[in-house]
Amino acid sequence: MGRKRVIDQQAILDAAERVVGRDGAANLTLDAVAREAEVTKASVLYDHKSKQALIEAVVDRAFERDKAYHDGIEAQYTGETNRAIRGRIVAAAEPPPEEFRSVALNLSAALALDAGLRGKMQGNQAVTIDRIVETSPSPRGALLAYLALEGLKLLEHLDFHHFPPDERRRLLREINWLVTAETGEVDLPETSAN
Repeated sequence: MGRKRVIDQQAILDAAERVVGRDGAANLTLDAVAREAEVTKASVLYDHKSKQALIEAVVDRAFERDKAYHDGIEAQYTGETNRAIRGRIVAAAEPPPEEFRSVALNLSAALALDAGLRGKMQGNQAVTIDRIVETSPSPRGALLAYLALEGLKLLEHLDFHHFPPDERRRLLREINWLVTAETGEVDLPETSAN
């Protein structure tokens, strides 16, 4: 009697990520992931009972990787004020790799269409924003910096716009400048929403 083959779940998630990047989350199938991972469909189903569960696992792993990456950079700034936002700015120094853009774009579509996945993203963002505000003596400036940084990253990750390297570095320096900005109340023009 032979030993049971151990299926590497990370390899299955890697395969699912490749399928999402190539075909889109809407077109992800358990069969396609099994072919990509060179395993049986039953092997994929063993840990991921449905397409939705597999997409959730890919999203959860993306959040875990992102958190670990940012935590590692932030650890370099222990004891400094603004460590959470400064770490995120340093982490953004390099634009996303080309192969990641299609995955980010297709996962974003899945997040937008699925309330459960969107809830995970909302929770992830709430934790990140709280962390940035808690570690900054100028919480409003740090929050503005985060919003500017996320706008830059969104344009790049979703392949909407790419800044030339020199302009990108300049923008990151200016975003870094926002971290300590003191903000004041500004009167907004009257609108129907006011």
